[in-house]
Amino acid sequence: MLFRSLVSSADASLPPLREIIARYGLGARKSLGQHFLLDLNLTGRIARAAGDLSQGTVVEIGPGPGGLTRALLAAGARRLVVIERDERCLQALAEISAAYPGRLEVIAGDALEVAVHEIGDAPRRVCANLPYNIATPLLLGWLDHATAFASMTLMFQKEVADRLLAPARSAAYGRLSIAAQWRAS
Repeated sequence: MLFRSLVSSADASLPPLREIIARYGLGARKSLGQHFLLDLNLTGRIARAAGDLSQGTVVEIGPGPGGLTRALLAAGARRLVVIERDERCLQALAEISAAYPGRLEVIAGDALEVAVHEIGDAPRRVCANLPYNIATPLLLGWLDHATAFASMTLMFQKEVADRLLAPARSAAYGRLSIAAQWRAS
């Protein structure tokens, strides 16, 4: 109970996401494949779907203003490492880091250039609302190191998700289907 009350008080000290977005001028940029999750019910549900976050390291790609980041921390992520390319978002993430001392690390950079499978202690979990324009290359790279991850809870565009799950001999079946289904369930 004490842990939950500390988590709740930390999140309560943060301003609403819409206020953060307005303060820092964080309109989603199509060129970065951004799409921000603002629905607290949805972000909470995603964080719970990622499983037990109290051990090891959770990695989030493209946190933007931090909607899912807050949910992962509130769900008990002991150590959360976020990788953000958009410099406009770094101040918003710094506010979240201050509210959760010692639990959030922000890496400013391109997730395609970071060896996510080497970040932090195991078990490693990736939980992310992936930027649309790099979701497929990220996943294919992570699947090359699939044994480094306890789980990956990822949001994709519907078309990409359809290709990931496509059965053999269907119109959507292809390289991505084969790679994902061979290495993951």
